Amino acid sequence: MKNKLNKVRTEQNVSQEKLASLLNVSQKTVSSWEIGRTTPKPSQMQHMEDIFKVPKEQIFFTAFNYKNELKTIKEVTK
Repeated sequence: MKNKLNKVRTEQNVSQEKLASLLNVSQKTVSSWEIGRTTPKPSQMQHMEDIFKVPKEQIFFTAFNYKNELKTIKEVTK
């Protein structure tokens, strides 16, 4: 899942190391999130929302995901 974590983090001048420290994870974990290899837990997403003052949906969910969710909902309601 591609996300905007790297963009938000760099715009706010927060290093991967600093974010990792704030979240009690490794820098490698933050890197994995940024490239979409892994996804943070919901509690970690919430903590990042608090750190960056940016809605977690804006960081982690793309328009593509919303379109897929809407398609799934429409199929289920048929």
